[in-house]
Amino acid sequence: MNREQISKLAHTHHPIKSPLNDASVTRLLAHALPRGDERVLDLGCGSAEWLLRALTTHPELRAEGVDIAKSDLAEARQKAIRLGVEPRLDLHCCKAEDFTSPHRFDLILCVGSTHALGGLLPTLEAARAHLAPGGRVLIGDGFWERTPTPEAVEVLGDFADLPTTIDHITAAGWTPVQGHTSTRQELDDYEWSNWGTLADWALDHPTHPDSPQVLTWATTRRTEWLRTYRNTWGFATLVLRRTAD
Repeated sequence: MNREQISKLAHTHHPIKSPLNDASVTRLLAHALPRGDERVLDLGCGSAEWLLRALTTHPELRAEGVDIAKSDLAEARQKAIRLGVEPRLDLHCCKAEDFTSPHRFDLILCVGSTHALGGLLPTLEAARAHLAPGGRVLIGDGFWERTPTPEAVEVLGDFADLPTTIDHITAAGWTPVQGHTSTRQELDDYEWSNWGTLADWALDHPTHPDSPQVLTWATTRRTEWLRTYRNTWGFATLVLRRTAD
């Protein structure tokens, strides 16, 4: 299995690919979609779970998703057909930085996918080019709750603490109007779900040629979480508006 296939399998029981529970997703979308008839873009949409939830909740909404994973986009399309929202969803298989559109968007999403555009601030800069006047960005990224070890930085990357992260965002011309910091329960549920799902699959398929690889991956990632970053890493999802359009 490649990394894309392993990630897809890991998220079987946690389709939102970030440490957020369903109630948190619902609240954030409510803040991000005040009218309900917005045009929405998700940069790095994966299987488009955020867009599908927004489309099923708001029958006047239109949405577009961008991702390089063909299998995720195919899954998103099939889900959209089953939910009856496929006519209002356009999916594009391309890199997020290569996406172009003749129109602007009222909401731009990028939750847990800022790496696809080079990080938090480059993602906001890319979003600005697609954002309609008065529009909003719903973005989710990690931060350090405590000073990390070098091993944690090596595993997850170089983040700032939350106040410094907000300072960087505001200095770039954005104002937070709502946000959510993932709880310990959300963070733990996400990790247990991902690595437990992989382990379950490996144990249920002992003769599959990929079973040892998947079990090793699950064990390694669970150990990294518990020993390296569980007590230092957090995740914040923010609703942002341009400070001056």
